[in-house]
Amino acid sequence: MEDIYERSLEGDITKEDALKLVDANPFQLFDVADRLRKGIVGDDVTFVANKAIDITDHCMIECEFCSFRDHIGYEMSVDEIVESVGQSQNIGATEICLFGGVMPHMTVDYYCDIIKAIKSKYDICLHALSPVEIYHTAKVSDMTTFEALKALKEAGMDTMTGASAEILVDSVREKICPKKVSTQEWVDIIKEAHKLDIPTTSTIMYGSVETWEDRIDHLMILRDIQRETHGFTELVPMTFLGLNNKLGQETLGASGMDDLKIHAISRIIMGRDMPNIQVSWVKLGLRTTQIALCCGANDFGGTMMEDKISVAAGASYGEYMPREKIVEVIEAIGRVPVERTTTYERV
Repeated sequence: MEDIYERSLEGDITKEDALKLVDANPFQLFDVADRLRKGIVGDDVTFVANKAIDITDHCMIECEFCSFRDHIGYEMSVDEIVESVGQSQNIGATEICLFGGVMPHMTVDYYCDIIKAIKSKYDICLHALSPVEIYHTAKVSDMTTFEALKALKEAGMDTMTGASAEILVDSVREKICPKKVSTQEWVDIIKEAHKLDIPTTSTIMYGSVETWEDRIDHLMILRDIQRETHGFTELVPMTFLGLNNKLGQETLGASGMDDLKIHAISRIIMGRDMPNIQVSWVKLGLRTTQIALCCGANDFGGTMMEDKISVAAGASYGEYMPREKIVEVIEAIGRVPVERTTTYERV
């Protein structure tokens, strides 16, 4: 494991190395990942004060893993969205995560109107949309995805989510999200965003029908993009939640050990290329989150007011965590809580 540790610091981890890690002694794996984390980012655990606004739960994509589609049956008006942003000011949020279902009437002008309405009233970072939304809004607006991204940036979109990645292997996507963008389309749109100086997150949704080799292939694609563009702010592993969706009838999801392994292996693969590995506390719960932070992860995510999507899929750990609680959870494992912005500047 020591040679893998050294090669990770030098950025030389191969797919073959990564596959060996899957079957390695897990405690050695976690130790190496934690040492890498400490060497690369130190003992700080970062977090952001944010709010998630899901515009609508109507969607034409029909992913097999989705529990959110028509869960309630609503679409927010522009005024309601702006009012919801205003509520985030009560907690001093610095970030709004803006996304939702995809429908034919959601043109580029539709999103630009929402973004402009928010920006006209509030000075807050808009972390918005994802490659699948960019693809469809460009298509119905008779624009290229690059043109759509440029228009959205000019309207005031600051950063873009790396959602809709799921697993970047087309044979897996055909089973779990056949109407979503292909692997290459997702990659192309992400690179276009980075070319326009729109930073994005990166994600992996693991624990459905994919293999460990699929997960490794996905992580290698993300690493290659990062080495080319340096546009990713972080990697967010997200465990599949199976309540209220078709795919949940076929799989139990990832084990707790797999939850920890994916964070550790992600740290080792990414090395210095992507310093920030986030834990999704909404999906994993606080205790597993604390352990994952000792297995290579360094970011706690956000306060996450109103994460309707995770809750619909069975997350039972709450939709909002105040700063004081986040600080308490981080300090309980002997680490240093640091509030950040979307792009990892200290608040």
